[in-house]
Amino acid sequence: MSIKIDLDKCSGCGVCINSCPFEAIEIKSREDLNKPHPRFKKLAVINQKCNICGACVDACPMDAINIKKERKKPEVSISEYEGLWVFAEQKEGEVQEVSYELLGKGRELADKRGCLLSSVLLGHNVKEEAQKLIKHGADRVYLIDDPELEHFKDEPYAEVLSYLIEQEKPEMILMGATTIGRAFASRVAAKIDTGLTADCTELDIHPERNLLMQTRPAFGGNIMATIYTEHHRPQMATVRHKVFKPLREDSERKGEIKEVKYPGKLSSRTRIVEIIKDETQQVNLTDADIIVSGGRGLGSPENFKLVEELADILGAAVGSSRAAVDADWIPYSHQVGQTGRTVAPKIYVAVGISGAIQHQVGMRSSDTIIAINKDPNAPIFDIASYGIVGDLFEVVPELIKELKK
Repeated sequence: MSIKIDLDKCSGCGVCINSCPFEAIEIKSREDLNKPHPRFKKLAVINQKCNICGACVDACPMDAINIKKERKKPEVSISEYEGLWVFAEQKEGEVQEVSYELLGKGRELADKRGCLLSSVLLGHNVKEEAQKLIKHGADRVYLIDDPELEHFKDEPYAEVLSYLIEQEKPEMILMGATTIGRAFASRVAAKIDTGLTADCTELDIHPERNLLMQTRPAFGGNIMATIYTEHHRPQMATVRHKVFKPLREDSERKGEIKEVKYPGKLSSRTRIVEIIKDETQQVNLTDADIIVSGGRGLGSPENFKLVEELADILGAAVGSSRAAVDADWIPYSHQVGQTGRTVAPKIYVAVGISGAIQHQVGMRSSDTIIAINKDPNAPIFDIASYGIVGDLFEVVPELIKELKK
């Protein structure tokens, strides 16, 4: 960006000086500057302290200060972009389940759009995983193998994906709204000068405009907003784990693996010292078939032992509402909801959870929902398959006793 003073409009009044927090504006004589004006004798001059915050633009009574945004890349026709990409997230050389879920939805969208479905795999010694992506729906896999990409680091990953996008020009890109996806999807969007819709819960192709319809919760989950990227490409969206279903693996499916060599030298200002796995629970929350979650109704962190005991008997993972996490009763990694994990187990047991819309966003796709709450009007009962209205401190111990039998 650049900032300029309009010589014809500036009166040298000095109002802009008071608005500038960086003392980056001076008033000088037009005669000394050899910039005469028929009416005004003085002129505002911006020095090198300016960081283009824009405060002076709003303050100027003469509309004499302008900020110009410079385009980061040359103009490219939207028609040059085609195809749908799914970023294949891998950890320790293994493609993560969210990537297969996105390929399942991507296959549907690509067929509607009439385009190729490709996947992008970054890593080291992961060529076998590329074959799995084809068997789960990809027509083509772009594989970039480099030791620097073995473990995720946002700088080299963003650099490589941005390079690949500029070379191949995909029309749409889907990424998981995971720790990795959230860390670098926005970096990529900024680098290639396009928009990004985060945490989508639904995707479709507009039947007339052929645009990606990106639907996500807005205003704290109280409304669903459908967003379009009309004037930039690619159209980028991140999607949470467990929102879509993966396709069944087709061992007969064929596709192309296109190995790409990044032309530059990859580097990062960060380095991985040690990888420590979360061993706070025996069953991974997002992959669990059964989840028992506790909420504010438990009353104290000590009472979470009830939830943990019930989960242990069922072979379930332990989840929680945001209220329990905010109260420091349980770590954030257990949180289910709009600002936590999205889950879709076969059975979800909500203990002492009222079921605000923000929590429902993260678990309403569960096959069976069992709610235990003493408030018969709690919103959780609106989506529950089975509801028990009663004191959880009476209900849960009885359940545990019966299950132990």
